[in-house]
Amino acid sequence: MISKKDVEHIAKLARLEIGEKEKTKFEKELSEILDFIEKLNEVDTTGILPVTGGVELANILRPDEEVTQELEDKAEELLGGAPETKENWIKVRAIFS
Repeated sequence: MISKKDVEHIAKLARLEIGEKEKTKFEKELSEILDFIEKLNEVDTTGILPVTGGVELANILRPDEEVTQELEDKAEELLGGAPETKENWIKVRAIFS
């Protein structure tokens, strides 16, 4: 059984402000949830494999490929569209000051 003090502690951890009516309501509801979980613990699950989400997922990574240097010769063309440049770099406003 969850006590009113437990509900107050949980609310404090969750940084929630709850009134007296809510404390009484949550005391009852949380106790019912824990009772239901206790009933689930009584179920015989021998031979049942745990479920991990129902979907087998795997990371799909692209193969590493060599990067071509096609843009190397186009520096002037690429930098020409920038409003301000300095030593083949695009000059931008500072983000951190």
